[in-house]
Amino acid sequence: MNSMFIITRTRCQKGKRRGFITLMSVLVVGAIAVAMTASLLLLGVGNSRTSFAVEQSNQAKALANACAEEALEQIRSSVSFTGSGNLSFGQGTCTYTVTSQGGQNRTVVVSGTVGTIKRKVEIIISSITPTITPVTWQEVSI
Repeated sequence: MNSMFIITRTRCQKGKRRGFITLMSVLVVGAIAVAMTASLLLLGVGNSRTSFAVEQSNQAKALANACAEEALEQIRSSVSFTGSGNLSFGQGTCTYTVTSQGGQNRTVVVSGTVGTIKRKVEIIISSITPTITPVTWQEVSI
């Protein structure tokens, strides 16, 4: 009877070990799955924020170009125009400043802002009449 008790006890212990190993395996696999899911969610949120910032940046650049065109129109209307102005659109605002560099030379500095994103453009004009001739039209750092 003693040997029967030992055999049964050994089988129960082996069964408990198998159950313990299975339970630990399920917990480890579950933890890995949760970690992977959390990583994917965080990557998705980060990607979404980046896409939103890129979209705002493109809108700010478009606003800066719109203000630049407005500044050039002001120069076309009045050859001696110097000064500043601004425009407001649904998604943001832009400002421009026209300064004279002597003769027909002008510098136009424009910035477009959408949310917290700001883009700045500088235009250097060498001639106004008979047509406006920009030497450079480039984005500059803020």
